[in-house]
Amino acid sequence: MALLEELEALTKAFSGHGVDEKSCVAILGKWEPENRKAFRKGTPHFFIEDERQFEKWDDRQVRLLKHEFMRFKNAVVLWAMHPWERDARLAKEAMVKGPHTYGLLVEIACTRTSEELLGAKKAYHSLYDRSLEEDIVSHVHGTERKQLLVALVSAYRYEGSKVKDETAKSEAKALSIAMKNANDEKPIIEDEEVIRILGTRSKPHLQAVHKHYNEISGKNLDEDLDDIMLKETVQCLCTPLRYFSKVLDAALRIDVDKNTKKALTRVIVTRADIDMKEIKDEYQNLYGISLSQKIEDTAIGNYKDFLLTLISRGG
Repeated sequence: MALLEELEALTKAFSGHGVDEKSCVAILGKWEPENRKAFRKGTPHFFIEDERQFEKWDDRQVRLLKHEFMRFKNAVVLWAMHPWERDARLAKEAMVKGPHTYGLLVEIACTRTSEELLGAKKAYHSLYDRSLEEDIVSHVHGTERKQLLVALVSAYRYEGSKVKDETAKSEAKALSIAMKNANDEKPIIEDEEVIRILGTRSKPHLQAVHKHYNEISGKNLDEDLDDIMLKETVQCLCTPLRYFSKVLDAALRIDVDKNTKKALTRVIVTRADIDMKEIKDEYQNLYGISLSQKIEDTAIGNYKDFLLTLISRGG
């Protein structure tokens, strides 16, 4: 391989989701000092040259690359964990990182079965000697957000299929009225009736509420919600396949921040044994490309291979 081709190959190895470790070893391992200098000179988005013509790594790029190198390791570690421990650790991380990751708490509370959520809370006790609820109260900013999250993680929802349609219709009307009455002084997230419905009702019941709300207002419930946490709550409870597909699509964009990228590992690892086939079908319907092909086009190296192996489980 000519030097120019090697430079291009190595640049590509560093420029996706994950890192192509094999290319790094094959190319960097045999390069002489002048080859490495040519790489530094030829990649100004990786290296900065000072007034002495000394090429040094851009610190921001070093931080980004550390995250990319870690993606494969993190995916393997998460996959090997018991699902309850995995959710407990993810919940703890979401609280520590702050408001921009609170959606992960919603995801765990609303897309797990009642037994899975109870198991995650048991694991949280074992890992941290505290309850998930008390840590939410301690760490989450905003009284109304605490109330919603505590309600969601405290729920032990009915798992059966029975739905009282008249009740669902009545609650859809109640949500429509609450939406119209919400204002800056009393935002929708502070409405106790909204919290009660979303925090206690079964998923089949809430899907019926979602349907009736659309019939009443002409819009989906999540479309009418301005509050991002409530919007994600409704999506996770009522349309989880669409929710996960959208999270995956956002994570597979090249120019997104590291936290958005991390969702790619999280969703694939946590859903591989549960509903990945259905998520793949929904992703294809939404975006006109298979999830496998999107990962093939975007991810790199062992990380890509591991993700493709996980999503192939179950067909």
